[in-house]
Amino acid sequence: MPSTSDREPGDGDAAGSFVERVLDVVDSIPPGHVMTYGDVAATLGSRAARMVGQIMAYYGSDVPWWRVVRAGGHPPANHEHIALQHYRAEGTPLLGGGTVAYRVDLRAARFDAARDHPSDR
Repeated sequence: MPSTSDREPGDGDAAGSFVERVLDVVDSIPPGHVMTYGDVAATLGSRAARMVGQIMAYYGSDVPWWRVVRAGGHPPANHEHIALQHYRAEGTPLLGGGTVAYRVDLRAARFDAARDHPSDR
């Protein structure tokens, strides 16, 4: 994944602005909490969950990428092992495990950026 320092500066265009806004939302998710790709998009007034996923794939290496999960609570595809290490270190509530694929317990761990401001904690 390219680092955020490798991305285009935005130059005021809508695409660059959306990238920055997505990364800012992800960076605001507190440890032990997650948002889905759709949650991130909705926070920005968008329905572009897939675009959020693409942004995370290209530019997300410098933000806590493991805190953005798929709609069912599953970690980013092909990053399950390293994400699990982060979840355990942060105390993120999980379901399953052992012989069953794990997922994040969205009921317990979901962060609502509009409601749950990190500064309120």
